[in-house]
Amino acid sequence: MPGRWRQVFGSLACLLVFDVSARAAEPKEHSELEATVAAPFRAAPAQRRTQARTFVVQLDHRDNASTHSVDWRLTLSGPGPGSGAQGPLQRSWSGRQRLDGGSATVRLHWDGRGNHRRPAPQGLYTLRLVAGSGEDAVEQQWQIAVERGVPDAPRLMAMAPPPALDSTSPYRIVYANLHSQTSHSDGGAALDACKGAQEPQSAPHGPLDAYRYAQEHGLDVLMASEHNHMYDGSDGTNAAARPLDAITLYHDGLAAAAAYTAAHPGFLALYGMEWGVINKGGHLNIFNSDQLLGWERNGQGELLADIDTPKGDYAGLYTLMRERGWLGQFNHPARSGQFLVGGEALGYTPDGDAAMVLCEVMNTSAFSTNDLETENRRSNFEAACNRALAAGYHLAFSSNQDNHCANWGAAYGNRSAILVKRDVPLSRDSVFEALRARRVFATMDKHAQLIFTANGRMMGERFDNLGPLRLAVGFSNARGRQPAAITIFQGVPGANGSVTALSDQARVDFTPAPGPHFYYARVTQDDGNLVWSAPVWVDQLP
Repeated sequence: MPGRWRQVFGSLACLLVFDVSARAAEPKEHSELEATVAAPFRAAPAQRRTQARTFVVQLDHRDNASTHSVDWRLTLSGPGPGSGAQGPLQRSWSGRQRLDGGSATVRLHWDGRGNHRRPAPQGLYTLRLVAGSGEDAVEQQWQIAVERGVPDAPRLMAMAPPPALDSTSPYRIVYANLHSQTSHSDGGAALDACKGAQEPQSAPHGPLDAYRYAQEHGLDVLMASEHNHMYDGSDGTNAAARPLDAITLYHDGLAAAAAYTAAHPGFLALYGMEWGVINKGGHLNIFNSDQLLGWERNGQGELLADIDTPKGDYAGLYTLMRERGWLGQFNHPARSGQFLVGGEALGYTPDGDAAMVLCEVMNTSAFSTNDLETENRRSNFEAACNRALAAGYHLAFSSNQDNHCANWGAAYGNRSAILVKRDVPLSRDSVFEALRARRVFATMDKHAQLIFTANGRMMGERFDNLGPLRLAVGFSNARGRQPAAITIFQGVPGANGSVTALSDQARVDFTPAPGPHFYYARVTQDDGNLVWSAPVWVDQLP
């Protein structure tokens, strides 16, 4: 391959001059600030009258153990029009917190009162946490309910299972965790020994352990997504590493996934890479590459990968992915400072649009040791995913766990739910066909099912429309959970504008303005768990 994307066929003919020590001195992975807020969706029964509750802000710099301080601010706004997405500011808290040993917990008691010290009216409210500053700032948004009377119930369609679950439907749903690590990179530690990211290739549990664990815990699909720059056994650059060792380990992972899948019909084991670095970069998964991509070289100048992909060159990577038919996912994206193209965060390219199919909208803590599906450190990336949609990307939402400890899929009940064709076996081909079609919804509850249609067209589709448009949400939950709120959002692809709420009902009929649009639905369950549909993209004809 010409130019900067060079296939490696044995040793390089010449040595390259570079500074190994400079590379090794770069910030370690997972050294970024992690900030979460845990808030009871409903007040405890004893606080029914006051609606008081406690919010818990958790701040972590796990690989930055020096004592330093982080500025944070938490605001409570609402009640909004149905969705809780808008509304007046009711309360705010802020401070500068010392992180002794790299972490701190801030507990904030809310007395159930809003501005002017009056009891907060009934409805849905938005908690917004901002911690850190500049490009390193972390923003989180979650909803809570204030219930001083009978809760308002949105007008849903009949609460039968969504059309995709009907026995006559061409689709069935499989539940996946599409982001996790094992001992092939910095994951795989036993739960009683897992304190964060592991030294690369040091932990006891590899891909086969992960697949077995995930299947035993009810998942249909698990992706082992190993950091592409750790196949040298280092978080920096290992000058003594051998290309053959790095490449062989990656191909061993591919073989292990194929063998496990063949031996366990009904379960799909996937193996691939998480490409990139967080610092001035951004992580993305490549689901179906049969070759290891990288940029690191050993002390002899030999590339420690199959294919040279310069670090930080996302536009070039997207072009390669499109050429090879490889599919990608934006992992835990930030609104600024990541996936730069032409200096723009989450910058759009046609090649990127073709290759990138998913955006993680919600994850649990990457270093959770919880195996009871009750982890309360959860991160929301909807704002960043919306920025990508507004830039022009055609992405479905996903929800994964980024497991680094040996609890693959068990930290919480969140899943990426994939609509595969009913009449074909679960396989790489059937899953990748669904990902290309963006037939995916993201759920914090593995029992939830969500379908979103536009004039009967399935979520993920793109089509031209003339005249009225009907958007419809179908929702069910196998454990009986009900929707507390529904929001249908709208935006214009390629306009780099805002994504706004269109309706708080399960069905809306209207005629869009001429031009391109995208729409998606978000359901808030009565326990506060969220479910996101894939968007539909509509080009409204004049």
